[in-house]
Amino acid sequence: MIFYETINIKEEITVDFKISGRIETIVGMINEFVDKELIPLEAQFLTKDFRELLPILKEKQKIVKKMELWAPNFPVECGGMGLSLLEHGLVSEALGRSPLGHYVFWCQAPDAGNVEILHEHGTKEQKEMYLNPLVKGDIRSCFAMTEVDMPGSNPVMLETTAVKDGDDYVINGHKWYTTAADGADFAITMAVTDPDGPTYGKASMIIVPADTKGFNLVRNIPVMGHEGSDYFSHGEIIFESCRVPQKNLLGKEGKGFVIAQDRLGPGRIHHCMRWLGICRRAFELMCRRASERVISPSGQTLGTRQTIQNWIAESAAELKAARLLTLNSAWQIDNNGASKARDSISMIKFVVANTMQKIVDRALQVHGGLGMTDDTILAYFFRHERAARIYDGADEVHKTSLAKRILKTYKEL
Repeated sequence: MIFYETINIKEEITVDFKISGRIETIVGMINEFVDKELIPLEAQFLTKDFRELLPILKEKQKIVKKMELWAPNFPVECGGMGLSLLEHGLVSEALGRSPLGHYVFWCQAPDAGNVEILHEHGTKEQKEMYLNPLVKGDIRSCFAMTEVDMPGSNPVMLETTAVKDGDDYVINGHKWYTTAADGADFAITMAVTDPDGPTYGKASMIIVPADTKGFNLVRNIPVMGHEGSDYFSHGEIIFESCRVPQKNLLGKEGKGFVIAQDRLGPGRIHHCMRWLGICRRAFELMCRRASERVISPSGQTLGTRQTIQNWIAESAAELKAARLLTLNSAWQIDNNGASKARDSISMIKFVVANTMQKIVDRALQVHGGLGMTDDTILAYFFRHERAARIYDGADEVHKTSLAKRILKTYKEL
């Protein structure tokens, strides 16, 4: 399987994607597993507390381990499959077809990003205590960066502080949208360690065990009326004189922003390919509904209506374009590094998020009243994925930064 994509901003770059037969086989196995083992569980997922599903999901995870498909994007030396970013992107697309996919195969955010941080910047002791059990699936983690009163689109603006006291850091601050904090064993926390330092050198990343005194999970934030539980939740946390040893510092002090940027580049590929999996699922549901829904005594279906045909054609084209753009970005990161793929990373963030929203919205509209219920997965996607245009940098921020970089090349001509 070969994908071709050409980008032409200042100069033409042609890229060859060559996908091995091994990856094609893996993606096929995953698609079959999602269809047979996970999609049938979605009715329970939509109507029950997530914790009630944990026993059966753990059984599914045992099957995944036996299939040797566990932790596809994690390093081999840690117990993962060690797939490249491009290869994992294709896997992530297949898993994204169900909300349960990434969790069951253990490559879910924020754990995926935290594994990358610990692998690259953790000490030997930190890896033994946090990284190894995290990859095995024995524990979960969360990432505490976004703050209530600070703009999430500007990660250098933080109010949470970590002040040295003896051999410890004492952390005070207010975080929210800390995904999966409910039930997490530890948080990787962004906090200001040098308030007088340079703009991009004020903050550090610190490991905070969730059972530390002063780590207070206030609530799971209701998202469009649904607060969720355990992994499927977004926590609000107050750090109140939360004391942790300075050995819990990740990397060097003041390098929190740099580490975060290293995490976010590949993380956006993960997100975008998952969103493309959602697009694919919504597109399949839309086409099936259009083909089967009878709307007249003569037996005509929704698919005979030109408006529906336009939606299907537009969705197919937009999905393919977004997919190729994302795969191109993954290839660039694998081969040239995230810093040289900045433009592509910005592009996919807003292109894929908006493509997903349009396709899910069209699919829901085609389903009519049924689409508003939890009898299909569409209403869940509509509720929870609207945030895709906000988190990891709002669309408008990515567009502005991309445009500035493009315009700068013209000033240099």
